[in-house]
Formats: sequence, structure tokens, C-alpha cells
Amino acid sequence: MDPLKEKFYQKSTALKAELKTILKDHGEKKLDEVTVDQMIGGMRSVKSMIWDTSSLDPEEGIRFRGYNIPQLRELLPRVPNGKEPLPEGLFWLMMVGEIPSTEDVRWLSAEWSRRSHVAQHVFDTLEALPTDTHPMTQFSIAVLAMQADSIFAQKYEEGMSKNDYWDPMYEDSMNMIARLPRIAAYIYRRTFHNSNHIAPDLDMDWGGNYAKMLGYDNRDFYALMRLYMTIHADHEGGNASAHTMHLVGSTLSDVYYSFSGAMNALAGPLHGLANQEVIKWIFEMIEELGTNTPTKDQIRKYINDTLAEGKVVPGYGHAVLRQPDPRFVAQKRFAEENIKNDPIVQIVWDLFEIVPEVLGALGKVKNPWPNVDAHSGALLVHYGFKEYNYYTVLFGVSRALGVCAGLCWDRALGLSLERPKSVTTDWLKKFVGMN
Repeated sequence: MDPLKEKFYQKSTALKAELKTILKDHGEKKLDEVTVDQMIGGMRSVKSMIWDTSSLDPEEGIRFRGYNIPQLRELLPRVPNGKEPLPEGLFWLMMVGEIPSTEDVRWLSAEWSRRSHVAQHVFDTLEALPTDTHPMTQFSIAVLAMQADSIFAQKYEEGMSKNDYWDPMYEDSMNMIARLPRIAAYIYRRTFHNSNHIAPDLDMDWGGNYAKMLGYDNRDFYALMRLYMTIHADHEGGNASAHTMHLVGSTLSDVYYSFSGAMNALAGPLHGLANQEVIKWIFEMIEELGTNTPTKDQIRKYINDTLAEGKVVPGYGHAVLRQPDPRFVAQKRFAEENIKNDPIVQIVWDLFEIVPEVLGALGKVKNPWPNVDAHSGALLVHYGFKEYNYYTVLFGVSRALGVCAGLCWDRALGLSLERPKSVTTDWLKKFVGMN
């Protein structure tokens, strides 16, 4: 048994025993009450699932196993002379709750390289699609095509104890995470670079190798990709993609079925597609104003015009956060350290100054602050990565780290099939006393 798997087994077995005790002694205790606006409004903030890999506080933002993003930047291992954490280290932390050593992370990088071979039928499946198929559609289909190699599905069909479900789920998760950069880069090169593919470098780390296969040979871009993969990895369990992974997985679907479903959720404009919408909106502003160095007054007018048309300013507002997203702040810090005098980045910074002021003046917006999507596109464009309808695939590759760790824990703890109770609108009208 590999070292990460051994640690995971020990920790999950202990927590599973604790949860059995909690269920036995406190199973009837009420945690929350659901209001009518929560029922109609998408079950917002209803406490209804366990998700240990990360938690989200409205004021402090995301914490991974208790560590915030600045702490992770300091504590997680990096490449030699690097400034940004390796996402392998975050996966280790989410899996076992411990900051890994440099040796641990080197082992995990090598292990993912060893597992990264993608079967030819997956590429053949992609080649059967038109090249103008949306990259997220290609990505979801490629993930499903890999399902033919599911160890969990094979072991379940053969028959295995419930106590062993976690083992093949771990193996499938490790295999899929290892292969995602390969298929994601293949989709990018196929769609935007005439299928001029770049071979993987098996001696590189996971994020750096992904950046290289995309076609970039730039140390700063490699650093950006490592940061991007780290900060987008998880955002507690209630967001649409993580919840979908948990829901589909609760049926004992394997990681490939579950992750493909999660990516279909991430592709929605109200979730991961927002990163595409932000840079598209900025490009449209530049085109309409006729300059990539607009004044703050021009930007303010364009914001007000957008709102007057009944549209939202993409990249601003969040379902939970009531402060600037720490992931936005981390990207802004990266830009301050590595990017000088970029007009698109400057627009993002001007928006950061102006949008909260405009939205706050409306008196209707609970959170006028930027979220993670508000900055990422500008950083990618700076390095020549302008194909913004691919950006959500980047998000998806990163999100695999958190949701796969979560699914491994779901199976290790023996969590149940998710099945909330629905009611009809007639029932609701009677409940509130309407005729």
C-alpha cells in the first residue's frame, strides 16, 4: 500500500468509528431548520452534508483543512526556487489533513506521472467530435470515455465488502487525476492549434507538465498554473460541482461517472463558466470604448450601462462570501509580483475599485466584492492564453483534486445515498396558509 493510501486508510477508519458513535448517541438532534425562502431559493445555506476537505467562511473565505491561502503559500512544498505551492501538496493535505513534506510531494508527482497514460480509445472518442465542440463538452465526454478502465466498477461487479469501497475509489481517483492534464491539453491543442500536440514531460510536476503540454514554455506561466490549480481545487461541498460529485457518487457510481456529472455542473454560467464570462465582458468593453486603457469614468459608465440593461457585472458577488474572495487576492498578489503595466490587468484592478462602489450604492447587493473569476482571465491573457471558452476546463482539472478527495472520504466513511424529501407547490401553499 502506497504511503498516502496507508495514511488515508488509518485516518478514515478512525473517523468512521467516531461518526458511528455520533450517529448512535446524537442522531435525533436537530442541526438546522429550513425556511420557505431556502426551499424555493435553492436550499441556500442548509446544513445537510459532510465535507471535511475545505470549509468556507463568509468573512474569512476558504480554508483547506483549517489553512487559508496565504498559509498554504508559505507551508506547502514548492519547486526549487519557486514561489507558488504545488497542487500535489494540497491534495495530500485534503486527503489526510497533514501538511506534506517535500519528499511526500515528490513521491506524489512521480506517482501521478506513472499513472498518466491515457488509453487510445479516449483520444479516438475525442476525434469523433467536431473540432468546434465546446471544450467543456469534450472534457466531460473524455472523462466518461475513461470509465471503461474503472477499477471500482470492476470490483463492485465482482463483489466486495462495503468496507472496501474506499480502496478502488482511491485508485480510480489517483488514475483520473493523473490523466486529466493529458486529455485537457489534448483538447486545447486539438481545438485551437490544429492538433499540434505536445508530448508530456514525465519528469515535471503535475501543474507544470500541464502548462507545458498546453504549449507554454515560461517559468512564470508554470508558476501561475501551479497557483491556479491550488486555489481552484475546492470550495467546500455545497457548490454545484462538488455537490454533484457527492450526489452522483452517493449512488455508488464510480469516479468517472461522478466527475463527468460534476463537470456538467461546472459548465453552467452561474458556476464555473463565469470565468469565461468575465474576460468576454472585458473584451466587449474594450471594443465598445475603442481602447484598452479606459479611464475610470469610462469604466464606471460601462458598469452602469450593463446594470441598466438588466445584466450583472460578471465576476462580482458570491453566494456565501461577504468579503473580497481570498482567491482573487492571491491572483492580484501574483500579478503585482510578476506582471507590470498590463492594460487588461489594470482594468481588473480598476474594476476592483469601482464595481463595489457602484453595487454598494444600489443597496440591494449583499456582496459587491470580486470572486475568484474576476481576475483569472486577465492573468491568462497576459501570457497569450486568450481562448477564454477553454478557461472552465482549467477550472475543472483543478477542481478534480478537491472533489476526488471528497469522494474517497465519502466511501471510506460509508456515507449514504443522498435522498432529500421534495414537496409540491400545493403542499407549500397549504403550509403557509394560502387558499
